[in-house]
Amino acid sequence: MAAQGQPFANLVVVRSNEAQESMPEPGLARKVSAYNDKLLLVEHRMQKGWAGAVHSHLHQKIVYVVRGGVSRGASAIEESLVADIFTPFGEDYSDHAAGGISFTD
Repeated sequence: MAAQGQPFANLVVVRSNEAQESMPEPGLARKVSAYNDKLLLVEHRMQKGWAGAVHSHLHQKIVYVVRGGVSRGASAIEESLVADIFTPFGEDYSDHAAGGISFTD
């Protein structure tokens, strides 16, 4: 399969210790780890007992549980670390990435 263009064009990668952390709600810490205009990688740390509000995303999303236990519907059974990958870029997360970002064509 031939590659078309640069597969990681304009990709911004932020070291974990340099990423801006936000607390969107009690028990949930968020860091944006990498992004470009097409992809977004977000790290979520969830305290044991945290239960996320019922919500949906307009974007496609993959969730990878790095450690811990998370039940369907985003409830932390134990202290957990989760990686969320969105495509296209989740505009609702733009304020959390490197001081706010925007992409133009």
